[in-house]
Amino acid sequence: MRLFQKRPKAPAIPYDPVREVPAVRKSICTGEMTVGFVDKVTGRFRDVMLARDERALEGFRRATGCEKLKEIY
Repeated sequence: MRLFQKRPKAPAIPYDPVREVPAVRKSICTGEMTVGFVDKVTGRFRDVMLARDERALEGFRRATGCEKLKEIY
């Protein structure tokens, strides 16, 4: 049994960068944030997970490999 093991890396979230853009959808009333992808052609939002704080947003950025997220209100 190992006590000091490396933590597994966050799994990469697969998406097609040609067709989709990583985005965060924010609620004006409650402040709830949902991260996902926006289809460039249809504009449809595909949600992936609920982000409760800035740490969750940073994890999503690392998993998708993008630096800036498009914001939708």
